[in-house]
Amino acid sequence: MRRIKPSLRSPKSIPSICRALHNQNDRSNAGPLASQLKSRSVVRFSGPDTIKYLQGLLTNDVRKFGEPAGKREKTSTLTTPNLPYESASPVYAALLTPQGKFLYDLFLYAPPPPEEKLDRTGWSGPSSGSHDRSVEVFADVDGSVLDELLHTFKKYRLRSKVEIENVAEDFSCWQRFGGKLSENSSSAEEPEAAAVGWGTGVDRAGMSASHGNDVGWQWFKDPRLDCLGFRGIFKSSGIPPLVEADKETDEMNYLLCRLEQGVAEGSTEIPKGEAMPLEYNLAGLNAISFDKGCYVGQELIARTHHRGVIRKRLLPLRFLDNRGNGNFLSIWFQYTILFYIYVLQLASNFFLFAELEQKVAPGSEVIDAESGKKAGKVTTALGCRGLGVLRLEEVLKESGALTIQGQEDVRVEAIRPNWWPAEWLQENQQRSVAA
Repeated sequence: MRRIKPSLRSPKSIPSICRALHNQNDRSNAGPLASQLKSRSVVRFSGPDTIKYLQGLLTNDVRKFGEPAGKREKTSTLTTPNLPYESASPVYAALLTPQGKFLYDLFLYAPPPPEEKLDRTGWSGPSSGSHDRSVEVFADVDGSVLDELLHTFKKYRLRSKVEIENVAEDFSCWQRFGGKLSENSSSAEEPEAAAVGWGTGVDRAGMSASHGNDVGWQWFKDPRLDCLGFRGIFKSSGIPPLVEADKETDEMNYLLCRLEQGVAEGSTEIPKGEAMPLEYNLAGLNAISFDKGCYVGQELIARTHHRGVIRKRLLPLRFLDNRGNGNFLSIWFQYTILFYIYVLQLASNFFLFAELEQKVAPGSEVIDAESGKKAGKVTTALGCRGLGVLRLEEVLKESGALTIQGQEDVRVEAIRPNWWPAEWLQENQQRSVAA
């Protein structure tokens, strides 16, 4: 299969458009894929109080962004003339309500200051001047709540010397995933990704690979899980380095990748104002620091964590028919949604308002078919895959028979992801429980 992303410039047949969606084996065999995350936007925080401001609001520790060179965690062990000698790794974090409920998730990136980039002569090094400098932090955020997010952060600004700007038109968010990216434990094992980064200097090959972008944005390991690949913010004016024309694919494939790993993202998949961060596994996704000190909503998170009892968690789900086959849902969904894409291509001059039905919808109740007790709720669904917050007691018992309330012909299989820490479950609990 040579072409992964169908062109939207001219109408295609429905079967050819269906090739935009791939199962796990297809994505692995195709090699690393890349998706522009159009559901995400970029916000910039800048000013002398940036680190202090974010540190007091977010669930994770961001102080490393303000540390001088030589004290930061290194993201690359390769010496390349297009990178600073050290780059701060990104941070995944969340903003909560004062009651400890989830509001927004953020991927935070801090570009190195000018004194740490190459100059025109090819030299770089720590500044000899004062460390009391303005810090710039970029945040990859959910685009569907962008205006509300900006308003919330500005409400908390008070007298802090921080500027908060929407730079979504200038920057785009990208993800590289699939293939064997998840098997690499560091950027040194994928030198191509580490060799293209910040730079205003002399590495013309690196600048060429970055499409002439003198800002030199860099791919980073996804701060949540290695199996999710690489993530980065890049200038909207071009395609990021290492993205091959036939390996750029629809964001829906990245969604499928996350569903298989049991990872939710954004304020829709993690319900804003309702979700408990620990039930959505944000601690296991490196979004929460339990020793950073106070932040908004910290009291509930700390109390729940130290109590050590989390009875519900977000799990990957598979939706099956009575014969244990999930393909009927996947194929049905793919052809339904792609039919509408095909129609929209043919009728690009007017809007088509239609609800795309799906066999299992978000919000569906998951029940134990034998006892009739509610086990939890589906939060995200795409074809035969989904996510759900379920009671572990109901889900992981051997006699469990899970189904969708009102759709008894659909069985539910809850799967324990490989990345889950062993302490989240007892040793005798099965890795996968099928209804």
